[in-house]
Amino acid sequence: MSDAPPARDKRGTRTGFTTGACAAAAAKAATRVLVRGECLTHVETTLPNRQQVTFALHRCEWDGEKVRCGIIKDAGDDPDCTHGAELIAEVRLTDDGRVVLERGEGVGLVTKDGLGLEVGSPAINPVPRRNITEMVEEELPEGRGAIVTIHVPRGEEMAKETLNARLGIIGGISILGTSGIVRPYSTAAYKASVVQAIDVARARGNTELVFTTGGKSEKYAMGLLPHLSEECFIQVGDFIGVAIRHAARRQATRVDVVGMMGKLSKMADGRMQTHAAGSEVNMELLANLAAEAGASEKLVADIRTANTARHVLELCAANGLTHITGLVCQRVVEQLTRHAGGPLEIHATLVDFNGTLLGQYPERRHAA
Repeated sequence: MSDAPPARDKRGTRTGFTTGACAAAAAKAATRVLVRGECLTHVETTLPNRQQVTFALHRCEWDGEKVRCGIIKDAGDDPDCTHGAELIAEVRLTDDGRVVLERGEGVGLVTKDGLGLEVGSPAINPVPRRNITEMVEEELPEGRGAIVTIHVPRGEEMAKETLNARLGIIGGISILGTSGIVRPYSTAAYKASVVQAIDVARARGNTELVFTTGGKSEKYAMGLLPHLSEECFIQVGDFIGVAIRHAARRQATRVDVVGMMGKLSKMADGRMQTHAAGSEVNMELLANLAAEAGASEKLVADIRTANTARHVLELCAANGLTHITGLVCQRVVEQLTRHAGGPLEIHATLVDFNGTLLGQYPERRHAA
């Protein structure tokens, strides 16, 4: 019935809606259709933040005693892999007065503890669960209940772009959202997945965690720390501050941070959110560390005007100054230890783009 959502503007600020908000609205619509006996083109709903919103329905279909309503998710300008996905709620009325949520096509299945969800249940987070239930209950006659099955066509394919498999969520995406609103580049879903990954690792008895900034650094970290299980390795992206605080809160005993010069330089400068748009590399800091490592005045001056952190590494290598990488790692440990807010042993390791170990603090021997 409705067209695809507007194209995203990579530099835009347009807000969108979470998968949870779309699922709740679709469930509300399907329940209303069953109760009133008339198909809809739009449905008004209440988001978890209590905002009132009207969604256009992409589908409204009868199937015997069930109704399926679907909404196309508009994530605004956020780079969300579920932008344009259809969230379908299939609803059947019952006489027991309860609202039961079930997993349909493309919705993940929880297989590990630590997610705040029962193992074997659909990967529908607590806030969306409440929102879906409330929206359905608003439409139900007194004494009636409903079985609500959420489907996301192509959800299993979308999940490959998320951390779900590492978290123990298989077969599809998670239904997420705390406010119902997606704000561009807030990447709230990614932050939530980092927190969940820490929770899963701790729930399974792991006390030593490894934080990396992406897939490459994680691959190199796994080679450096082969004694740890896969679930100990967590890609924290730009959210090192969130990850360190949560690790301390969950009483992890040790965190190894493994990354490349750009991200570690920002951490060394006390930047707990390292996205390129939010923090630049502090060349003055790197120049001062180079001076501390014994660099010549000319090299210090060249570093102050360097283009990138990688350029700094090249300048240092050309001048035989290798000690700076260890000093960067030391600063990372000092900054993150202050930020942790609780007892946590932190180690930092700096690797290059080929995975070569360039520096670490404290120094330790790694398996080859």
